[in-house]
Amino acid sequence: MTDTDHRPAADPATGTVAAEDTTAPDTTVSAPVVDLNADLGEGFGRWRLTDDEALLSVVTSANVACGYHGGDPATMRRVCEGAAAHGVAIGAQVSYRDLAGFGRRTMDVPPDELAAEVAYQIGALQVFARAAGSAVRYVKPHGALYNRCVHDDEQARAVVEGVRLAGPGLPVLGLPGSRLHAAAREAGLPVVAEAFADRAYTAAGTLVPRREPGAVVHDPDLVVARALGLARDRRVVSADGTPVEVAARSLCLHGDTPGAAALARRVRAALEAAGVRLGAFA
Repeated sequence: MTDTDHRPAADPATGTVAAEDTTAPDTTVSAPVVDLNADLGEGFGRWRLTDDEALLSVVTSANVACGYHGGDPATMRRVCEGAAAHGVAIGAQVSYRDLAGFGRRTMDVPPDELAAEVAYQIGALQVFARAAGSAVRYVKPHGALYNRCVHDDEQARAVVEGVRLAGPGLPVLGLPGSRLHAAAREAGLPVVAEAFADRAYTAAGTLVPRREPGAVVHDPDLVVARALGLARDRRVVSADGTPVEVAARSLCLHGDTPGAAALARRVRAALEAAGVRLGAFA
């Protein structure tokens, strides 16, 4: 069982980190506490991309698409209801307005416009989360916006402004050391670091772009091994073989890859067998 119903104030034990700390490993217990998050609700209309129901039985946090790269009102409502039923924390996965490109095309959006669009997406999801008896508990950018906010101060600040407008105090989930986290700290928002077991890393600790060969790890055994390394040792081996320190509270499991639900179950089982405690950070 997960520990998603225990939601104390932000401190190192929860993984929801104060503005001046991006990693905050759990030092109050003997075993690490790790959140498993996945991108859900990314289909729309009659088309479904992810096995949302299966993944909701595995993860502790759900990054719910808010209609800009995937999702629609009915899908958002359905996923929020499912998350609430499973005790899974609901997060808003905000994106550039790019339904045709699945939010993976870089766009130059004026900061004030981007801030408004981020706030709009969070607000829309909040309606369905509240109707399901829950709430939006954190925000995570998607795709090109996520990658842009790793290094782009202007876009990162715009995303943070959108978060601030929609829900003051909402934690921001993202890559440790990113400009997004720096902007969130400047604004006084909690930040939570995440890592990816199924994505290749550069020696600098950033993600290998999806357009490059080997950017996505498909070998299930390797994904499980990397998840264990990230959870227990706070490190991963980069694409060039360099060990990289990645102190993350949350592990992302992509839901749009073949066999995603089965792989997620394997990862969870391996973590639990290794003594890793699972629980949402928010």
